[in-house]
Amino acid sequence: MPYDPTLDAETFKEVKEFDGSRITVGVFSYNGNAKKLQLTRENVTQEGEWRFAKLVRMTKEEAEAILPIMSKAINAM
Repeated sequence: MPYDPTLDAETFKEVKEFDGSRITVGVFSYNGNAKKLQLTRENVTQEGEWRFAKLVRMTKEEAEAILPIMSKAINAM
């Protein structure tokens, strides 16, 4: 069965911006299943638009800024 965005329920979302990028912390439940924590990164392009990028590594600054947001997201689960 292909992914259906209408079945993806968002219960928490907070975005933290950094220099040239932003990280989104969200809690989602697909088709009524268990809530899951999701982290995504977007980088700003030369045209000034946001573009998805893999969130593989974070700087210490990013990790310290995201931890309190992740804690809030966990409480929303």
